[in-house]
Amino acid sequence: MANTIALLAYDSKKDNLVEFVKKHKIVLSRYQLVATENTAQYILQETGIEINSVLAGPLGGDAQIAVEVTTGNVVAVICLVDYLFSQSYEPDIQLLLRLCQVHNVPIAINIATAETIINSFIQTTVAHLIFNPISGQGNAQQELSLIKSLLEPYLHLYIHQTTPDKTAEELTELAIAKQADIIIASGGDGTVSAVAGALVNTDIPLGIIPRGTANAFCMALGIPSITPIRSACDVILAGKTRVIDVAHCNERTMILLAGVGYEAETIERADRETKNRWGVLAYMMAGWDQLKEQQLFDIEIEIDEVTKTFQAGTITIANAAPPTSFLAQGLGEVIMNDGLLEVMIITSNSRLQAVNAGVRMFGSAIFKTPAQHEDTIGLRTKRVKVSTDPPQKVVLDGEIIGTTPIEVECIPNGLTVLAPPTNETEEKSAWGFLSLAKRVKNQGLENGDLKD
Repeated sequence: MANTIALLAYDSKKDNLVEFVKKHKIVLSRYQLVATENTAQYILQETGIEINSVLAGPLGGDAQIAVEVTTGNVVAVICLVDYLFSQSYEPDIQLLLRLCQVHNVPIAINIATAETIINSFIQTTVAHLIFNPISGQGNAQQELSLIKSLLEPYLHLYIHQTTPDKTAEELTELAIAKQADIIIASGGDGTVSAVAGALVNTDIPLGIIPRGTANAFCMALGIPSITPIRSACDVILAGKTRVIDVAHCNERTMILLAGVGYEAETIERADRETKNRWGVLAYMMAGWDQLKEQQLFDIEIEIDEVTKTFQAGTITIANAAPPTSFLAQGLGEVIMNDGLLEVMIITSNSRLQAVNAGVRMFGSAIFKTPAQHEDTIGLRTKRVKVSTDPPQKVVLDGEIIGTTPIEVECIPNGLTVLAPPTNETEEKSAWGFLSLAKRVKNQGLENGDLKD
């Protein structure tokens, strides 16, 4: 669905158009706006709203907007006309009327019809898609086309693609500023984590379309992995939300887990070429190779101002994790809405012991029972500090971020996600309680009384 509103007016109606924009600034600021040059300058000067311009009307600006209508980029045209006092250079309303009729685009030629259009947009969901084109092993443009075909019939969808100069965090901040109803991250767990970090404590739901290698966060949320793009879009359109915990690790947002030692070394071994060739099996191959070299190291861990020391081969601190992240599963289940982190320390000192520990952890995930063994230490806490000697590499949500020490703190109920509900008490309707109409109502304003 297009996301641009075109604004035009005959000279005698420009003041009426400016007043209309002032009145509905909250709604209009959620969309891309375009106007002919002089009209755009006047609206910007009087309202301060962001607006793009094309050529001046007498130079063909109205024709440029007509082209945008034909290409499907315009969701509505507001062209205030005055048949009594029109000039020869005014916008070609007959052309605009014909093209809007042919392409099924609503068009208003007076304030009454403009009000009808804008009030319908108050009820419309505006979604911003943060798309990482280098994630995964598929054809990014084909995947983007599929996503658009699945979502655009139902949402006003903005598309932002990450580049070396435009990070997922920056694009998410832009979407927040545009008052998005939902923000969708499409990429691997790193992309999802970056978008989620900007959404912490905003109440804006995060939708996820997995296109990475592991897609662990989607698995942890129970988003179906069969035909992942279609399944994820179905979940987004269902509009059901859950509120879950997130965490901060050395001031970075953590949605999944932090791994110290063995897990970090494994992630680093699984290079892009291997992941492209083998997919998630690349991590298993790298993990098996790492077992040959992994050595114990000294750790100092502080919880509730109590410090303990151990020798360990790996430490995992989890906020959320699917069963496949078996090193986080020693307590039987990683609970993502209890306000606590799951901390697992494995002290195995041989390859055989490490394999046995991994098997026990995997069994814990399957049967949801704690793994009890002398070389496995598990606990839950809101905050934890970890130091090691020598310093160990740290992986955070699938990305190497440096070395120890680290400090991790849970942020209870910090993130709203679009995901299948786990029970009736978690089920909410994103469109019901986060739509612009509801937000306006909560502010005590009527639809026709939106002001600056």
